[in-house]
Amino acid sequence: MKALNSIFGLAILFVISNANAADGVISVKSPLSAKATMDKFEQLAKSKDLTIFARIDHAAGAKKVNKELNPTEVLIFGNPKGGTPLMQCAQTIGIDLPLKALVWKDAQSQVWLSYNDPVYIATRHNAANCPAAKKISKVLHTLVTTTVTQ
Repeated sequence: MKALNSIFGLAILFVISNANAADGVISVKSPLSAKATMDKFEQLAKSKDLTIFARIDHAAGAKKVNKELNPTEVLIFGNPKGGTPLMQCAQTIGIDLPLKALVWKDAQSQVWLSYNDPVYIATRHNAANCPAAKKISKVLHTLVTTTVTQ
């Protein structure tokens, strides 16, 4: 188990070295287009029996008011099997659920896949040792890593 934790820790370190992390938001570079990144993430989430609640295209919304915005989409998703144990650690975590993934293209045309780290969310709600947060974090890490791997 200790070796598995070490491997997981190294994997997280690798992803974060290729990522941007601030205030619990983990952002990982994607080699795919913004649309392809979100399409792949959504497909993988569905394959893991996660419910897709909404896919929001902020760039399309900006266009409706005659504004420009680089590709920016949010996917809202979740599953009560994961969310309920998380809220059992601290019910206020419900404000941060369902989970969200953001795919966006920056000014240098780099595509990113961002999400809120469930461990950070749990810590924010005074439930730092919540086992559900660690489990969901691993699932999200796997989804994101698989998404950005061609």
